[in-house]
Amino acid sequence: MEFDWNICPRPERCTLQLRALYEQAGYRKYRCARFEEYALYQQNENFLPDARVITFTDLDGKLRAIRPDVTLSIAKNAQPAPGECKKYYYIEQVCRPSRESRTFQEISQMGLEALGAVGPAQQAEVVTLAARSLAALGTNTVLELGHMGYLTGLLDALAVPPALRPALLALLRDRNAHELRARAAAAGLGEAAADALCGLLTLHGPFGAVLARARALDPTPAQAAALEELQALQNELGEAGRGARLDLSLAGDMEYYNGLVFSGYAAGAPRPLLKGGRYDLLARRFTPGACALGFALYLDELDRLPDPAGAEADGRWLNIALPKGRLGDKSYGLLAGAGYGASENYNDTRKLVVENPEARVRYFLVKPSDVAIYVEHGAADIGIVGKDILEESGADVYELMDTGLGRCRMCVAGPKDFADDESRALRVATKFVNIARAHFEAKGRDIDIIQLNGSIELAPILGLSDVIVDIVETGTTLRENDLAVLEEFLPISARFIANRAAYKFKYHQITELLGKIGAALAPAGK
Repeated sequence: MEFDWNICPRPERCTLQLRALYEQAGYRKYRCARFEEYALYQQNENFLPDARVITFTDLDGKLRAIRPDVTLSIAKNAQPAPGECKKYYYIEQVCRPSRESRTFQEISQMGLEALGAVGPAQQAEVVTLAARSLAALGTNTVLELGHMGYLTGLLDALAVPPALRPALLALLRDRNAHELRARAAAAGLGEAAADALCGLLTLHGPFGAVLARARALDPTPAQAAALEELQALQNELGEAGRGARLDLSLAGDMEYYNGLVFSGYAAGAPRPLLKGGRYDLLARRFTPGACALGFALYLDELDRLPDPAGAEADGRWLNIALPKGRLGDKSYGLLAGAGYGASENYNDTRKLVVENPEARVRYFLVKPSDVAIYVEHGAADIGIVGKDILEESGADVYELMDTGLGRCRMCVAGPKDFADDESRALRVATKFVNIARAHFEAKGRDIDIIQLNGSIELAPILGLSDVIVDIVETGTTLRENDLAVLEEFLPISARFIANRAAYKFKYHQITELLGKIGAALAPAGK
């Protein structure tokens, strides 16, 4: 009698299927200890997703930590002999801080690791298993690959200072071309360098086509070597690589990954379900000369996958989150002018969702501070939101365009005759707590933050604070209250953002809309 996998919940069904898949490929199950000595994580914190871990003093007096990562434990204990490749898979819980809940949470992971003598055949095997893992989810999926060697080869050729590289990689990860260009110019890299960096964002699509385009760009020796490795991988994969995409802007952590990197997406999931890559640098901290490659599948995300039929139907619509108020009116006007108007005027209805069935767009009208949340969590595919809200929330989204709407700036303001007393903490009143903290931390200034939700300018007038951090448009309110801008540090305008997974599955719809918006903005010189 053949077992019917469909009677199991999706995470359980996938776990059983993948366990059989990995064992058939020769991977042995690895069982991690729930606790590790804290020193392991302290000494290797650059290889952790987040350096914050839960620690406790055990009964033997040793400081231990609840495990935040599986790969680090496997790398420490595998110890492959020269010429040997050890292959493990695991089903484990890790404990990591959640940005959203601001608490630690348990995350269920299933993954595999190959350590030791990892050559082209082993690399192809791991990528094949990653592709087959996604296929087991029973829905539309995408496996996207990149290579850190291609990125670092370009950064080396452009003589990008090491201190600047993490910021540039972060902008590449966010597909933020406008700020990438501005940051390159501010660092004195030149227009040609800015063009080369922004050009990385165009190198994505079908594997073979992107390889051909990258070869035609006169790559550096390091980039050429990365492209040759990717070509060899494609040859090894054969049919198993059909449908895989190449994105040469795909960036992992430079201190962790040193070669191939890849991510897996499923239709309806708001973020990558699978992440992996080559991490020789970590493996060699425990076994000299060793190589390592692996990936993790996030099982908790599987419960969020929609029914395949529902996902296919929704895939024909573009869901857009717009902020209520003036910015929303301007944003809707821009979209309507580009041919994406709704069938009814959203200002004349109390509906929270309005549609244009012909253009296949659906608008959600939400509070300005919630736009990025709707997009990050996949309730909306795209949205238009102020840069202030984007920075304050830290939303994990693509920032695809600066529309130029609602231009203003984030400033430090205070009394006209203000003189900073550096012998004590500076009292700062603001509703932008995270922005203010990051700004003054970068300057090395100790502050006490007073969080307010309105009438921020009143705080220094009444002596509640020394200064404020707030948005300034014309400065009229400041002048009428004998206050002045002391420092401008962040330009603000409305940004076009996209959910990371939706961008993979609705790429043509999103880029077509972006192109029309760009054309609509061009005559106005925005």
